[in-house]
Amino acid sequence: MFSSGIDRIPHLGVLLDGKVVRSVGGRLWQPVDGVIGWGRGARARKAQRYAEHHGLPYLTLEDGFLRSVCLGSDGPPLSVVVDDLGIYFDAGRPSRLEHLIAAPRRADELQRARALLAAWREGGVSKYNHQRDPAAPLPQRYVLVVDQTAGDASIRYGSADAESFRRMLDAALAENPDCTVLLKLHPEVVAGNKRGHYSAVAAAQPRVQLLTEDVHPAQLLAQAETVYTVTSQLGFEALLWGRRVRTFGMPFYAGWGLTADELPAPVRRTPVTLEQLVYGTLIDYPRYVDPESGRRCTVEETLAYLVLQRRMRQRFAPVVHAVGFSPMKLVTLRRFLQGSEVHRVRHSGQVPPGGTVLLWGNRHAAGKRCTHHIRIEDGFLRSVGLGADLVRPLSWALDGRGIYYDAGAPSDLEHLLQHAGFDAALRRRAALLRQRIIAAQLTKYNVGGGQWHRPIGGRVILVPGQVEGDASLHAATTDLCRNMELLRAVRAANPDAWVVYKPHPDVAAGLRSQGYDDGLAWQWCNEVVTDVDMGTLLDGVDEVHVLTSLCGFEALLRGKAVTTYGMPFYAGWGLTEDRGMRDAVAQRRGRALTLDELTAGVLILYPTYVSRRTGNYITPEQALDQLLAWRDGEGGALPWWRRALRPLLRLALGQ
Repeated sequence: MFSSGIDRIPHLGVLLDGKVVRSVGGRLWQPVDGVIGWGRGARARKAQRYAEHHGLPYLTLEDGFLRSVCLGSDGPPLSVVVDDLGIYFDAGRPSRLEHLIAAPRRADELQRARALLAAWREGGVSKYNHQRDPAAPLPQRYVLVVDQTAGDASIRYGSADAESFRRMLDAALAENPDCTVLLKLHPEVVAGNKRGHYSAVAAAQPRVQLLTEDVHPAQLLAQAETVYTVTSQLGFEALLWGRRVRTFGMPFYAGWGLTADELPAPVRRTPVTLEQLVYGTLIDYPRYVDPESGRRCTVEETLAYLVLQRRMRQRFAPVVHAVGFSPMKLVTLRRFLQGSEVHRVRHSGQVPPGGTVLLWGNRHAAGKRCTHHIRIEDGFLRSVGLGADLVRPLSWALDGRGIYYDAGAPSDLEHLLQHAGFDAALRRRAALLRQRIIAAQLTKYNVGGGQWHRPIGGRVILVPGQVEGDASLHAATTDLCRNMELLRAVRAANPDAWVVYKPHPDVAAGLRSQGYDDGLAWQWCNEVVTDVDMGTLLDGVDEVHVLTSLCGFEALLRGKAVTTYGMPFYAGWGLTEDRGMRDAVAQRRGRALTLDELTAGVLILYPTYVSRRTGNYITPEQALDQLLAWRDGEGGALPWWRRALRPLLRLALGQ
């Protein structure tokens, strides 16, 4: 390659199935099998001349049609096209895409194209996927006219020019006298990065409504009566939505009998079905890469990844206000609220009326001016390392009703568990996730490297300690709310059992203070363990008795008997023996769940997972992959500099 821009594409060698080397001073210092260039720019022409001079194959690269979350300047491509004949936007010469579109297809390939069409519409994706759906209502009836950036190579190589845009707008007005003409500017024009083709004067014509917001185009295309384009990819996407498309240049999707074209088609293009166009354009022509694993993947996997990004980015208001968050936690907060602009404020009185306020747990009370509250807490598959050590989380819970550990009021999690539909596919997915967690011995924090051996004979009960200042003990317990009270109760009810007490990892690490009388634990247990991984302990015990600890849920995943003395989120669904449940909470949780349904709600539907690698949203399965790689790479050990910070962290936490 001769371009430094190409060199910045992640996983380029994977996409090209080979090693990529860059020329130095316009020369290559090692043998190569071919030359690559990007698009039709000056450097691409130089690369092509070099290939011709040295008798080497030449490949033209460009962004794929399902490209990324953000614009090209803000995010790498998830797909590229590689063309050995030309390039798709150059109508003046053959391209590999034309051959693939015209190729006959088997029945299974056509069925795959139809399934992809349905998934595209259901997911509402586009080439770029960072924008929100339109907030304002769209006109009742409209046709959509699509602008492009001035100088876009696809215009010139698509046999069009600036005059084509004037003719397109005139035709849209003339052909639709009873319709609003909705004029969509290019996202780069809206962002102020480039110029378009329509001035304010042109847009001010009667019946023309200028769309100045950078909105996601899926809904615009789905509801338009006709879509007018010169060479924009939105014309192709309109075909995917089943819309009528008028073209005023010769884009790659024109000339196949599927569009109403102003220009004559190249003789190379003959009528095809929409399924043939879809298969060639989205399945056969581009190459896709999974940004999380770095491996080649299918269009369906890329589409699912982008659907997840879009869904998660639109959950909350465009602007939200974070109350009482430290600057360090604010950095993480912005990762978990991509798609919303996060403003940090000192108190809820600074939030504008009707605003959305972000709160950590239930420590703060929001002001009456705030309409929406989002409470945030650590997720259930969090990290390799403790939150109190400031180890960055993989998952958080963001709850618009309450927070999962507070039994005093409903939460989004409780609502999900009570009302969600758990179909067979979701239950199977939860079962597989649960089996992987058990096999890998993963828990919330994944710390501890010591050994533990189960005693020979008898029943073994694990009692996990909690930080006694923890909010869940105040929000989900009754009379029994201290570690030693729990331990005494367990011993009294099970005098012959082998009772193992495990202090909370934050307490064992010295980051939190011991609970009341914790030093007397030996009076009511047979064994106190500290530096032992929770997964190892859970595998070896018969029962787990908890106040509200997440350890109870982790024990359920492993099929252990769990007794609760408080009201944790996983109690009251028919899977635990509950000794501290209030009637009011039991009535709210009146549904009997299977273990896989509980797992689906708690680990799949409720939390938010964010990648350590890309900073994008990921699935729980991908989070599990990253946790395993993280744990195996670091062995669960905290770096020396974080251990050295512990005294300062203890002071900061008021311990």
